Parts: sequence; C-alpha cells; structure tokens
Amino acid sequence: MNQLTVLVADDDPNVCEIIRLFFTENNYRVVEANSGSEAIKLYESSNPDVILLDIMMPDMDGYEVCRQIRKKTDVPIIMLSAKGEEIDRILGLEIGADDYVTKPFSPREIIARIKAIFRRVPVKTGNEGANGNDIHDFKDFSIHVKSRQVLVNDEKLFLRPKEFDLLLYLVQNSNAVLTREQLLEHVWGFDFGGDIRTVDVHIKRIRSEFAKYDIHCIHTVWGVGYQFKD
Repeated sequence: MNQLTVLVADDDPNVCEIIRLFFTENNYRVVEANSGSEAIKLYESSNPDVILLDIMMPDMDGYEVCRQIRKKTDVPIIMLSAKGEEIDRILGLEIGADDYVTKPFSPREIIARIKAIFRRVPVKTGNEGANGNDIHDFKDFSIHVKSRQVLVNDEKLFLRPKEFDLLLYLVQNSNAVLTREQLLEHVWGFDFGGDIRTVDVHIKRIRSEFAKYDIHCIHTVWGVGYQFKD
C-alpha cells in the first residue's frame, strides 16, 4: 500500500503523539488537528486518505465534523471516543462514520481497522454481469464494477465505499440469505473488530438511496440476515 495521509483530530496531545509516532514508523503521513473547526480546515488543505475523529472536542464535536465532511466526500472516517455505549457507536455510523474505536485503544488496532476499510470485495467469477464481470444490469438500475458506480436512469446513486462493497456482495449472491456474520467476514474482513450492527446501518443507508427511486431490492429475513432480490 502506498503511503497514506491520516488526519488525526483529537484535543488530547498524548493521543495525537502516540498515533503520530506509531503511524509514522509504519509509513503513514500524519497531520493533526486539536479542534473540530481545525479538523475541517486541515481536511480541505491536506486531502487525507482517512480521518481519525475524536467525538469530544472543543468548539465542534466529532459528530458535527463528520456531518460536514460527509457533505463533501466519502473519505473513510474512524470515530475515536471514551464513550462505549451502543447508542454512541450507532449514532457515529448513522451520520457516516465507517468505524468506531473506543478509548483506550492500541494504535496497531487502528491500523488494522484502516486496512480493513480499504480492503475491497473481490468480484466472483461465474456470477458476473452482462458484460463480463463489469456490469450487473437489473430492471431499474445497473452496477458498474470497474467504475464503482450504481446508476438509476443514468443518475448516479450516492454510495460510500463500504456501501458499494456490501451491495455488490449481496448482488453477487442474489437470492441467497446472508447472515450479518457472513457479510462482516466477506465485506469488512476477518480482522474487523467493529460492532455487528455496522451491517444494519450500512443496509439502512443503501435502502435509503434506493428508496428515492422506489426501488426495494434488499430484503430482511428476520432472525437470519439479508437477501438481494431484483
């Protein structure tokens, strides 16, 4: 993997120092912000590949920073917080975060989370779209694998990277009922240590985008998981 730029937004200088030292040793470029407003300015000037975002910061909390950045980009965001309640993790995921790490944490764990986020779902052979394994055509929309786009009436559906990966894996296994554990394993990877509810949050966002066009293709199989049916 080429050198990645990581934006660390945390008002605790000790946390920033630990992350900077460990990440620099592992060939990451690190830029630091100590407040919410500074994080937004640094995002615009440094163009980071991933953001580590503390929730409790002066002048603007991490949730609001995440909301504002999500209006501009789908750059991966990992929330950092001393809060460990499920509602806090779900809220972070609901507003667009890709992952959530509770303090205290190991910098090695965060690097593993980053690698999991950037891992892409392999395209299976034998279950391809109409044009090899590049396009999956359906009645109301099409999935373009190489360009990572979903088109509805020539309009591009807004999906974040992991949402696209999740939809693609469901499509590659059309009509099969997949458990949350299976989806976590194949889309997020074996070393993903996040909450299993991550799947539910991403499914909800995909459905929300499709619902704008009255498309309902991802079905819940209660007590089991999810199923894609055109």
